[in-house]
Amino acid sequence: MSISPFFQDLGSAYQSELDDLRFDSEGRDVLSQRLADKRREIGFLVKMMELSPEMVAVIFHRGFDFRLPAVMDHLLTHEADEFPDWGSFVDAIGLAPWAQEIADVVLNEAGGEWFLTVAAGLEYMAGKPGVAAAVQDDNEDADEDDDKDDPSDAFDGDEETDAKARKEAGDDWLAEQGFDRKD
Repeated sequence: MSISPFFQDLGSAYQSELDDLRFDSEGRDVLSQRLADKRREIGFLVKMMELSPEMVAVIFHRGFDFRLPAVMDHLLTHEADEFPDWGSFVDAIGLAPWAQEIADVVLNEAGGEWFLTVAAGLEYMAGKPGVAAAVQDDNEDADEDDDKDDPSDAFDGDEETDAKARKEAGDDWLAEQGFDRKD
């Protein structure tokens, strides 16, 4: 299956977002609780739909019923500006009652149909192991290709130190925003 670069990039980010929400600092699985909290913030989150769709799309996690996988496979080949209308997915995608309530809020916003299409595509990818693995492999292959062309490979030792410093800075920032540390 050929997955568009749009969905490849967002698929990785979506999975990372789910992974970040999954465990608290003590290693307990708190995904359901955190998703419930995010779903209550839909009024704020709709403002982020276009800018960070992968961060908002997680509110629909486990809310879609994919009745026609071939339609979803085809959707994943599209770029962001080529999506069919949301209404064309009526037979292909069902929504859980709680997800339908959120979708109704989203559909009242500019870009709501586009966002629901993205959210459905991301959730479909996350729930289909073959698709998720293909995205992972494509991203790893791209990283390997990038590394071959990188003249800064002589400084790999410094990169590890820089990566640790960036991670610590990111962890500090998240803690300041009220998130638990994953130490």
